Amino acid sequence: MEPLVDSNDFPASRNSTYLNAASVSLMYQGAARAAIEWQQDLADYGTIKFDEVAEVAVFEDLRKVTAALFNVRPDDIAIGSSATEQLSSLAWAIAPGPEQNVVGTDIVFPSTVYPWARVARHTGCEVRLVKGQNGYVKPDDVIGLIDDDTAAVCISHVEFSGGQRYDLARLAEAAHARGALLIVDATQSAGMLPIDAAALNLDALLTAAYKWLCGPFGVSVMYLAPHLQSKLDPGLVGWRSHEDIWDFQADRLEMPATARRFEFSTMAYGCAVGLTRAIDYLLALGVDTIFDYSRGLADMLREELKARGIEIVSPENDEERTAILAVRFPGQDPATVARHLNEQQVVVSRRHEFVRFSPHLYNRPDDIERALHLIDQLL
Repeated sequence: MEPLVDSNDFPASRNSTYLNAASVSLMYQGAARAAIEWQQDLADYGTIKFDEVAEVAVFEDLRKVTAALFNVRPDDIAIGSSATEQLSSLAWAIAPGPEQNVVGTDIVFPSTVYPWARVARHTGCEVRLVKGQNGYVKPDDVIGLIDDDTAAVCISHVEFSGGQRYDLARLAEAAHARGALLIVDATQSAGMLPIDAAALNLDALLTAAYKWLCGPFGVSVMYLAPHLQSKLDPGLVGWRSHEDIWDFQADRLEMPATARRFEFSTMAYGCAVGLTRAIDYLLALGVDTIFDYSRGLADMLREELKARGIEIVSPENDEERTAILAVRFPGQDPATVARHLNEQQVVVSRRHEFVRFSPHLYNRPDDIERALHLIDQLL
């Protein structure tokens, strides 16, 4: 397997065996440089260069590349500071009532559920969570919880701990058949998996930037389907919420009839510039190519670990398997195993009772070999 990218694009990959993209990815060097240069330009020139025209247009390039990433229109994209922030605003916009429910899973990352739990405390809606077993949820169990009172199904495209991937088209069909929305947290898939939000018939999809997208902290993106863009009132509003952000009148709020109505405030704009560069880089490589490569590395590790008698927790079928590989070491404390590997600069995460590996486009086969060598020493 030939390396996919030049190590100069990810110089930090030379300093360690970094198998932890599902936690925080190494950042594309061009993205880091763009964010720093933007910040330095602001420090040197203030509004001489970053004037009112520039602030209106600051997200336009990011909307375009994100639209290309998800096969949607730029007007369908809203930019935010974090995926949790955007999901919170969306949850309050939907605000299911006391006779309604929201369906999710109990193995999802908490930020995908907490916004709904907070809304439920206010509106009295029910939050229904499918119980997982050994880091896995049966998709049929998710569908089985959807009924005519379901307002939204909110799931992670890929579960963070075990790497299970859901069939979004099937979930969308099941949700829509009952009049519910399908809202997807793609933080563990965007940049690793190809996502066609339009073809999948998703109602909303959002993602942070600092995992598989190889971007910075401090920026996120959200796709909102056209049929919702004039219908929903965001839960979070601010001076950027108005159609003309420079028309400073406090006695009116006329929102854009696009996803941009979910953009509400000043933020670390340089992070958006950095993410634009990162997504542009990924698009040039091809996300399908990235997926084949990163999952190929995970498969190499999977087969070698199985040969050593180590339990594979992540799904092994093609439809649900991703580049996230969660394993259980028989008779070994996962925290001890993860600590041993991290101390030797093989960077992994412990999640629940698993050790989680997550190679990405900057890794190479010799990274897998080094991880296996240290695992052999430990065993």
